[in-house]
Parts: sequence; structure tokens; C-alpha cells
Amino acid sequence: MNITETKILNTDNLCPAAEHCGGCIYQGIDYAEQYRQKDKAVRRLLDKHDIDESVYLGMEPAICTGGYRNKMEYTFGDLEKGGELELGMHYKGRWMSIITTDECQLVPDSFNQVLHAVLEFCRANGYRPYHRKTHEGLLRNLVVRCGVRTGELLINIVTASDGKAEGSNAYFDEDGFRDMLLGLDLDMEIVGILRTFNDSLADAVIDEGHKLLYGRDYYNEEILGLKFKVKAFAFFQTNIDAVERLYSDVLKVVPDVSGKTVYDLYCGTGTISQLMASTAKDVYGIDIVEDSIIAARSNTELNGITNCHYICGDVKEKLDEIPEKPDVIVVDPPRVGIHDKAVAMLCRFGIEEIVYVSCNPKTLCINLDSFRTNGYEIKQIRAYDNFPMTKHVECVCLMSKK
Repeated sequence: MNITETKILNTDNLCPAAEHCGGCIYQGIDYAEQYRQKDKAVRRLLDKHDIDESVYLGMEPAICTGGYRNKMEYTFGDLEKGGELELGMHYKGRWMSIITTDECQLVPDSFNQVLHAVLEFCRANGYRPYHRKTHEGLLRNLVVRCGVRTGELLINIVTASDGKAEGSNAYFDEDGFRDMLLGLDLDMEIVGILRTFNDSLADAVIDEGHKLLYGRDYYNEEILGLKFKVKAFAFFQTNIDAVERLYSDVLKVVPDVSGKTVYDLYCGTGTISQLMASTAKDVYGIDIVEDSIIAARSNTELNGITNCHYICGDVKEKLDEIPEKPDVIVVDPPRVGIHDKAVAMLCRFGIEEIVYVSCNPKTLCINLDSFRTNGYEIKQIRAYDNFPMTKHVECVCLMSKK
């Protein structure tokens, strides 16, 4: 794809929160310049790790610069201590402060409408945000997800348990919340509304139990002809157009899997597994997120696939449970990359080629150092600007045994 084919959106109007939101760092910068800077950053990183520039195939530009995210995790808080309730992203350089982002340009319009309506509802009811230091308050997060191909919307409000905060606003009006959302005039169809309880001290969305307030706890999506049920807490790629291109390229890089045993590690909801299953003998997927494995199993049934097998747990602890040795390995780890122990275990299989799909070039390069120490060399790396306006870059790397 040529950079001139990138669909440029929202070039005239900056997001009002752009200066202070910690999400977008390239707002107001011409896309060609964004692309140049991100490509240069990847090249510098490869050079730092002594990776020969000849293996770098360049960076694929963004397909579209706006409205591409199918998931957003918003935080309740305040901009100033004790100030008015806000809902959005962390204020740049001030982690305790939250800035409302109801005009975000990276998401569909329905997301912004939902955020605005939820904020007004919570302000009107006098609810207070959960405070990360005192551990008091009711509201924690709002998670909005959608099916790009199906137009289905899943809304999840994360709160402390009722009664944890003081006063009359310590009890969440679930019926009022549901009715308010269902009364919105949105471009998308709300198929599920959840309330998740989280009393943990960690500053993260943690499911300590949830209640279905309306509909179902998943939405439907389609990728490259396959159908997927994506549950509320399952990992799923956040840019569908971009991931279709990425996975198509992964399939071109993966060695011929006809009649072979394939490992799909850090498999999420099993997208890559199922795409390879049509020709492979068997595909084994491992992921530590239980919701993802449940969804992966459900999705194989939905697509009539019988040769995908999934295991829930840590890759380095579960590899030995797979009854067959691999002929092909594909890894698609989270941003923290792969544990050194898992890298060594993969290398000991001694297969000819390993494909690494990365959402973080920094941890990719660290892992590549370990793979090279364990007898593999880098054949090619291609980068992808799948998240324009942000710092994030994805990569696909092919390694072969020396």
C-alpha cells in the first residue's frame, strides 16, 4: 500500500482534548510526517539492537487515520482534586487527573455519544469516582466495544460494589442507567449492557463479578470470512481493517502448513488459529486470558472448525501439555513480549521457521536478541502503522534456524 492511498480524516478540526490527552501524540501533524517519524523510530530501534537494515521491509502506512478503534477503556476521575466528575483519558503528565474525551477522533461517533450520556447520567446522580489513593468512591471505568462489520455495541460500566462509598450516591441505579442508554439515538445497535464489580486496589479493569443489565455479554465480528463472538473481557484486535491486512500478510509469511501441526501462542480469541486451520493438520492455541479461550472455542464451533485445540494458561507453563510437537510456530504476544524462559523453550523445538507478530517493537527487539542467542536469525521484518495519531506500531517478523 502506498501512503497516498491512506484515507485522511479530521484534518481540519483538532480534538479539543488533543493538547492534554495522553492518547494521541500526532494530532495536528500531517500524516506523511507522522509516517516518516514512526518509520524512523523503528529503524533507530533496529540499529540499536544490531539488526541489519537489509531485513527491514519498511512500514505499511495507515489505511485510515480516524474512527478506527473498536474498543475504548475510559476512566472516571476529576481534572482537579475534588472537582467536577470527568470521564475519559489520563491527563498527559498528571496521572491522577482525568480529562473528558467525548469528541475523540479515533473512535466511531457512537462511542462519543455514549461517553457523553454516561457522564451526564453520573453527574446528575452525584456519583463520585473511585480514588486511587484513598480507595473510596463508586465509579471506576467505562469500556465500550463494537463490531465494525456488524454494527453491534457492547457497553460495560465498572464500579466498586454498592455501599463501598458513603452517602446516598453509594448505590448505582442500574435500571436508570440501562434505560438511559437504550434511549440514545445511535448509529450502532446496543446488544449488551454490563455492570462489572471491581473492589481491588489495582488501577486496572478487573472483573470481580459482573451483572448483565441488558442483552448479552458479547458482540459479533467478522474477519476474513470468519465469524467471531467477542466476550466482554476477551482480547481482540482494535482496528479491524488493519488487522485483516496484517493477518493476510502473516499468512503469506507463515511457511506452508498443509498437513502440519501448528502452535498459535498468545492466541487471543483464535483468529490466526482458525485462518490456518483450513490447511493445517492440527492447530494448538494457548492464551492466559480465560475469556479469550472461551471465545476461541466458541468461535471454532461457530465456524465449523474441528482441528483447533485451545489451552488456557501461561505459555511457558502449558507448552508441555500439547501432545504433538510443532512443525510451525506463530507467536502474537501482548506488549510486554515473551518471557526468556518461553523463548528458550520454543527454540528447543528446533523447527526451521518461527513467525513473530508484535504490537511493541521495543519488546520485539529484546526478544529477538534472545532468539538469536538461542540459534535463530532474522529473515525479515515489516512494520505496520495500524494506530495513526498514536505512538504505536505493529510488526511481523520471520525468523529461521541458523
